[in-house]
Amino acid sequence: MKKSYNINMPPIGFGTLIPDPAETKRATKDALEAGFRTFDCAERYRNETEIGEAFKEGQNAFGISREELFVMTKLWNTNHRPERVEPAFKGSLERLQLDYLDLYLIHTPFAFQPGDNQDPRDEKGEVIYDNDVTLLDTWKAMERLVDGGRCRAIGLGDVSLEKLSLIYEDARVKPSVVQVEAHPYLPETELLEFCKEKGIALLAFAPLGHGIKPGPLEDPVVLEIARQVSKTPAQVLLAWAIQRGTALLTTAKTPERAKENFNVPTIPQEAVEAINNIPTRQRFNSVVNTGVPGFIKRGN
Repeated sequence: MKKSYNINMPPIGFGTLIPDPAETKRATKDALEAGFRTFDCAERYRNETEIGEAFKEGQNAFGISREELFVMTKLWNTNHRPERVEPAFKGSLERLQLDYLDLYLIHTPFAFQPGDNQDPRDEKGEVIYDNDVTLLDTWKAMERLVDGGRCRAIGLGDVSLEKLSLIYEDARVKPSVVQVEAHPYLPETELLEFCKEKGIALLAFAPLGHGIKPGPLEDPVVLEIARQVSKTPAQVLLAWAIQRGTALLTTAKTPERAKENFNVPTIPQEAVEAINNIPTRQRFNSVVNTGVPGFIKRGN
């Protein structure tokens, strides 16, 4: 599958935001068996240990080498201070039972009060932000991870084009990947064009609208295309994402759905254009505005 970005990342990835640890392990192994080789993890998901176990068992069961996998995880908001970046990185490596990471992302561009509490709040229930560190401070600490050799590439999550541009201009090690919510209702076209120009991969999360109804899966345009090409609405949406030049993440909780989501078809160009012209605009996750992930329950 043709890629326009400067990183060896298979474009169809598996997202590991699954609350139940046992289900996380099983679903990760099912994804490996279905053919997924890109895996998106995060310190904030609190399931890196189970994913590491699934990697070990799955690699042995299916004869997969470490070099075939592209594994990324993310630095959480409470670890933005430069002195906290490397310990957080090493902690993720240990939990994932890996010697190196293919990609390490700043989960969001928002710094929270440093500490072990991942969701620091004041007496009014408001997030406590850390105003004594800048995103560029954190980025420079990320660059040193690449210098150390155990981190192959670095990137940003939930970032606006404005913030990405500032980091890109000042970065010694340029961002390789930007992970943001993207689907037909939130195409992020301007951000995608910037990424294509700079050789950055735009990695779309919630490409199916996170299953929220009503959403892209129920859109009449998508349903009609699915009928015409004899594919599921999910496969149509994933095909649109790939054919417009993004990589994507999808989370499947059954072996059957994992196989369906991995086998992304090609749809006609007129179908791509029809989806491009869907007028609905909706964001499903407000994390880009606050740093608080909308798909993670508070207190988890």
